[in-house]
Amino acid sequence: MAKKQHFYLILILGSLAALGPFSIDMYLPGFVDIAQDLKSTESTVALSLSSFFIGISAGQLLYGPLLDKYGRKKPLYFGLALYILSSFLCLAVTDVNQLIVLRFVQAIGSCATAVASVAMVRDLFSVEESPKVFASLMLVIAVSPMLAPTAGGYLISALGWKYVFVFLGFMAILMLLASIFKLPESYKPDPNYSLKPKPILNSFLTVIKESQFSTYALISSITFSGLFAYVSSSPTVFMKIYEVSKTGYGWIFALLSVSFIGASQVNSLILKWFSSKKIVKWALLAQCIFSLIFLIFALNEWLSLYLTIGFIALFLCCLGFINPNAAALSLAPFSKNAGSASALMGALQMGLGALASVMVSLFSEHSVVPMPLVMTAAAFIALICLLVGKRFIKTETEASADATVIGH
Repeated sequence: MAKKQHFYLILILGSLAALGPFSIDMYLPGFVDIAQDLKSTESTVALSLSSFFIGISAGQLLYGPLLDKYGRKKPLYFGLALYILSSFLCLAVTDVNQLIVLRFVQAIGSCATAVASVAMVRDLFSVEESPKVFASLMLVIAVSPMLAPTAGGYLISALGWKYVFVFLGFMAILMLLASIFKLPESYKPDPNYSLKPKPILNSFLTVIKESQFSTYALISSITFSGLFAYVSSSPTVFMKIYEVSKTGYGWIFALLSVSFIGASQVNSLILKWFSSKKIVKWALLAQCIFSLIFLIFALNEWLSLYLTIGFIALFLCCLGFINPNAAALSLAPFSKNAGSASALMGALQMGLGALASVMVSLFSEHSVVPMPLVMTAAAFIALICLLVGKRFIKTETEASADATVIGH
């Protein structure tokens, strides 16, 4: 593959994968304005974030079989069209419940882009290349938390929160055009693939029974729930507790994303000397230590704005090492069921992310503690999954996975 073609392919796949995160991050600075405009509370507005997580989780289970049945592009087109429609309908909302429902529909559309982009990495690149490709995708994805809240803060201050959804709608239109004209069909449709419930369930069960998938997909998803706990509680923590402005919040969000980006790119370099399994293990141990210290500081009211930013940055840095390696190890055993495997992994990530965001919203709006509490729980549960799951991974499968990630 030519370098120029490789660059554009990564850019398009990364943009598709980033649509969901961009949809989450860009409207966060508007929570206070949305609550005032729709005569609601910030906690209720936060449910529109939870509904998005639920929609993107459930929808990925729908798109997995569709991607294996009809190829990658047709379901992708449908998802983008649904996303565009729901984005522009958000302009007409007059009640917070309408926003919650439309965000759910918008998520159903955006999850097509998430599943398709991951499955296409598995289609277009070898198992040996995939950890580096996932890290490159993460670089594009990580631009979203740098740009989205900052751009959203300025856009909301200038024009109002509804224009965030105008921007998202036009962004999706550009992605649809790029997908139609620049993205290759990477998977031949399988007319024999059944969309009846029983074969679909059997396909998902086949994926789940693969110990390597279930172990590393759980690790990736559980640690990601810590990320979503941070995302959903950050407007309250920074703008309400620490009294940061909308634009200031956007810049803090951007700054924190640098740790995530930097770690994912360093990960590509250290894969030359360490296996993905070792990186996941040590990064997870570090994440447990940092999040526990964060929680202790929060419980004792020792935190300041800068300490809070520092602890979150350390958590995200560890996640930047964990996620691309866990994703590659999860999908390594699959070729035929890559769409279903990608869908399951995405559903787990977003489902647990929804749970984490709901848990955070149940706590007091006047304390930082819920954020590090959920982040610490996520890190330690993921570590337990690693310690238990490794016992069930077949030796030959594990050895094969190691061979794909060492020495690049």
